[in-house]
Amino acid sequence: MGKIWAGRTDGTVNKIADDFNSSISFDSRMYKEDIKGSMAHAAMLSAKNIISKEDAELIIDGLADILNDIESGKLRIDFSAEDIHTFVEQTLTDRIGDIGKKLHTARSRNDQVALDLRLYLNNETQEVKDKLTNLISAICGKAEEYKSAVMPGYTHLQRAQPITFGHHLMAYSMMLLRDIDRLNDAKRRLSVSPIGSCALAGTTYDTDREFEAQKLGLNEVALNSIDGVSDRDFCIELCSALSLVMAHLSRFSEEIVLWSSWEFKFVELSDDFTTGSSIMPQKKNPDMAELVRGKTGRVYGDLMALLTMLKGLPLAYNKDMQEDKESIFDAFDTVKICLDVFIGMIGSITANADNMLKAAKGGFINATDLADYLTKKGMPFRTAYKISGEIVSFCIKENKTLDELTLKEYNSFSKTFENDLYDAIDLFTCVNARKSLGGTCVQSVEKQIEYVREKIKG
Repeated sequence: MGKIWAGRTDGTVNKIADDFNSSISFDSRMYKEDIKGSMAHAAMLSAKNIISKEDAELIIDGLADILNDIESGKLRIDFSAEDIHTFVEQTLTDRIGDIGKKLHTARSRNDQVALDLRLYLNNETQEVKDKLTNLISAICGKAEEYKSAVMPGYTHLQRAQPITFGHHLMAYSMMLLRDIDRLNDAKRRLSVSPIGSCALAGTTYDTDREFEAQKLGLNEVALNSIDGVSDRDFCIELCSALSLVMAHLSRFSEEIVLWSSWEFKFVELSDDFTTGSSIMPQKKNPDMAELVRGKTGRVYGDLMALLTMLKGLPLAYNKDMQEDKESIFDAFDTVKICLDVFIGMIGSITANADNMLKAAKGGFINATDLADYLTKKGMPFRTAYKISGEIVSFCIKENKTLDELTLKEYNSFSKTFENDLYDAIDLFTCVNARKSLGGTCVQSVEKQIEYVREKIKG
């Protein structure tokens, strides 16, 4: 294909330089957005009498045919074209003649590519939000199934206090809800139309930018034409939100790797989401969780690449900005496949409630409840804390758990202890006594599940 910018030069470029300059290998995925944007532009040109109604109809019909032919496989994208915008425009001109050349009136590739990218990422953002919703739904299902399964809660990876597996799972649903909120917020700023900004200075034609924005489902127009073509904040903001999605998936992955190990044996992963070893037949490796954890760095790298690309650019458009697409496309592609894997992995995971309870019975995770018992009897908390610590130290020396000590042994530390002590430090009592908002008791977990399901429903 010839160069649409031939004129000032003859359009001939060194083959290596031409390949280096080309973006169609990655921006071809925006063909649908490019065509729809061009349809809206042709309709606006006609509405403002910049081109005739007949010419606009011929252009729009020609573009519709190109879209249908690409999607049916009848038309293959020519990767020798410089970019998808060139390919579509030249294919249109080949099909309908010189009338096709009128399409580019009152626009530039600068505002055209900015529009295509916004439209494409708008759709990608919605797809990620849908997948996040499905993952949250899967988490809620598992949380409901295991809302009363007692396990140790950890701080510093040390057993800390008894919680339920359902409660632990719901922590991730809250993180992912915030991810959806961040994407919604970014989507609002993404939904701005740059078309009509042209190269950087606007146009001498009497255009209607609001008309095009409305046709394309965008909420507003860029109010400064220089900013309209040079803004890539939306890419960075989206990639930042996607990086946090990956941070949350990575934390979850780390726990799944730990929980599925022989050392924990808290969960069993479905065979569908594990692999074996080439020489060790006993192995069942959590490769999918590990890969999600590993791919997190990839999305972080995409964010850093975007920040670095933009940081030193003078206004307005610079060719450096072509580098935005591969990074943001890769971030979305990576997050989407990781979410797909996670939805299936969480949906098929099985908890070993007996092992969780057994682990919870070790580590003195009801020691706080022992101190609370004394405090509720009127003892100052710091005094109760010291006595409880002394009792834990005694249990370690005697190789006993708190519930194995006799009342006589307890009374040797304080006469405040009575028979009701044993119910107070029972793990199920400890869990279900935590009725504070957001706590680990079964009723609280049920409320959390109800809240989250209501949020994702809307």
